[in-house]
Amino acid sequence: MRRRSRTLLTSLLTVTAALAAPLLGAPGARAAAPVVEVSTAAQLKAALSAAAPGDTIHLADGTYTGNFKATRAATSGARITLTGSAGAVLTAGGGYGLHLNGASYWTVSGLTVTGGQKGIMIDTARGVIVDGVTVHDLDMEGVHFRNSSTDGVIRNSRIYDTGHDGRGMGEGVYVGTANTLSDRSDNIQILGNTIGPGVGGENVDIKEGTTGARIVGNTFDGSGLTGANYDDSWVDVKGNGVLVQDNTGTRTTNDGYQTHTQQSGWGCGTVFRGNRSTLTGATGSTRLAVDVTGRSASCPTTVYDSNTVTGGKGLTNIEVTPTP
Repeated sequence: MRRRSRTLLTSLLTVTAALAAPLLGAPGARAAAPVVEVSTAAQLKAALSAAAPGDTIHLADGTYTGNFKATRAATSGARITLTGSAGAVLTAGGGYGLHLNGASYWTVSGLTVTGGQKGIMIDTARGVIVDGVTVHDLDMEGVHFRNSSTDGVIRNSRIYDTGHDGRGMGEGVYVGTANTLSDRSDNIQILGNTIGPGVGGENVDIKEGTTGARIVGNTFDGSGLTGANYDDSWVDVKGNGVLVQDNTGTRTTNDGYQTHTQQSGWGCGTVFRGNRSTLTGATGSTRLAVDVTGRSASCPTTVYDSNTVTGGKGLTNIEVTPTP
């Protein structure tokens, strides 16, 4: 009888300890990741400065006026998330609306950035994900991956009304840096975004020195093209190994997509597949869905017959490859 009581007591203690372990921080227990609730610009700046891997910063709806900067890196297994609805609006009077400088493995989702020189600037950061944001009404570009920011993603986002300074520097998404090969912002994915109208530069500009960009499933509107700095297409590819696939484009001044060799050995290996181009109303000299320059045996470009065009002068100026 005494032995049964001792056995029952031992079982109860074991169950109680197991239930209490998460509360007591016992080995194997996992604490919930912190969520920092923010409702003012001062709180946001403080949260960005103090963020640690695994944190989530949640913005209440409202206007956050200023220039906001994050410099703390997270990890691939414990990302830092900055999130809010489209009603959480970062408004800058100049400079960058949101600057992720060295802030690797951040996710920015849902919110709106407007009113600055540039929208979201990503410098020297790996694995940044920009998801479902709205970026508009800027002097220059909307979202820029720069200074060897690698493996980044912008997806499911809307970018419009950029380049208000009129200098043709209002690209929707900008990857790399012009006139240099030292900016290796490689493997950037641009997926399922709506870019335009009113974008005062190319909707997407992939610079020389960068490799492996993926431009897939986007909707482009080139009605904001100015002609300044040769912006006369939705997408301009000067980097290497770029895939341009399943995009839809309308309203361009000249071409749909272009490749250029700005530096020897660059602008090579681009593949165009399944893109739908409407060139109706274009008035430029070439008016091609895919206008290829700088192509050679050592610098190939592939245009598959799954690409289609309406209006203009034709699909491309190189031979078309049958889709396998």
